[in-house]
Amino acid sequence: MSGRYAVILAGGRGERFWPLSRAAKPKQLLALVGDKPLIAQAVDRLEGLVPPERVLILTNADLVDATRAAAPGVPPANIIGEPVGRDTAPAVALATALVKARDPDATFAILTADHVMGDLPLFRQTLAAGMDAAESGNWLVTIGIKPHEPSTGFGYIEMGESAEPFSGIPFNRVARFVEKPDRATAERYLASGRYVWNSGMFIWSVRSIEAALRAHHPELGARIDEWARFAGAPEFAARLAESFAAVRKISIDYAVMEKADNILVAEGAFAWDDVGAWPALERHFPADSEGNIGIGDVAAVRSARNIVYSKGRLTALVGIEDAIVVQTDDVTLVCRRDHAQDIKALLARLREAGRSEVL
Repeated sequence: MSGRYAVILAGGRGERFWPLSRAAKPKQLLALVGDKPLIAQAVDRLEGLVPPERVLILTNADLVDATRAAAPGVPPANIIGEPVGRDTAPAVALATALVKARDPDATFAILTADHVMGDLPLFRQTLAAGMDAAESGNWLVTIGIKPHEPSTGFGYIEMGESAEPFSGIPFNRVARFVEKPDRATAERYLASGRYVWNSGMFIWSVRSIEAALRAHHPELGARIDEWARFAGAPEFAARLAESFAAVRKISIDYAVMEKADNILVAEGAFAWDDVGAWPALERHFPADSEGNIGIGDVAAVRSARNIVYSKGRLTALVGIEDAIVVQTDDVTLVCRRDHAQDIKALLARLREAGRSEVL
């Protein structure tokens, strides 16, 4: 059997977790949930499926050293920096080149660094089944998450006809990928039972994804052999810097998955959370009798439904409801819970004002 690899995408900036998440130490390098950084947890989940020497991490070039420190179980040479961010399709093309250089017959998974998982035995069973499916033919395989609410924050996948199961996990052909819906549409999706959340996790063979990129996004497909030729060479970073910035910024969903007709989806029944913004922490920390979640040194009186992060100093709330309060050494954030997504807009304003020291 050819080798099985995993490539973890760890290039995000985690801006919605500002001010804890910063450009120099974004959320995947933080122990937001659990006692290890999220990237280390992503590596640990692969135990028994993919050995550390076959785990690769793609991150930003300026985060390579910090990522190596946060994920010490991965060989340093397996942690590669992208010169600039170009979204997930160029990252997948680069991952394909890196794996192809090691084993052109390999199968590999694309995973992300900032998910939180539960039911790890079931996750591992599902990922292994996805590997089996990818090795059974020219399939592009994805894992969809069984929805438990009509979320408007995720893209969805409509499942088509049933396909052959692998390792006890059911699979379906993919009918289509759909964008983040409005509330009414999300409720219809949930009620139909035919839709799953798009998790951003994929499994495919080198040959299958290379063929798909060449067919649906030739600009990227043509880069794979070029990047594979220099993978592992001393001049690799310099050669990549010359060419990577020139490719167009595009997601793998737009570049390939919305166009291909050879996609299988496994329904992921394990617990999954992409931990996208501060309100997500309410799913991982206990609340007091008034619904307040306090992480660190927190006191609250006549206050309800707040999320407070304050390690190293006391943060006290009186008569405050539905707020997010975050204390760091140099910044205090106070934000209404229903405006948590607007933190990115705040950072844009700070960037325009030249406040790089707090970003």
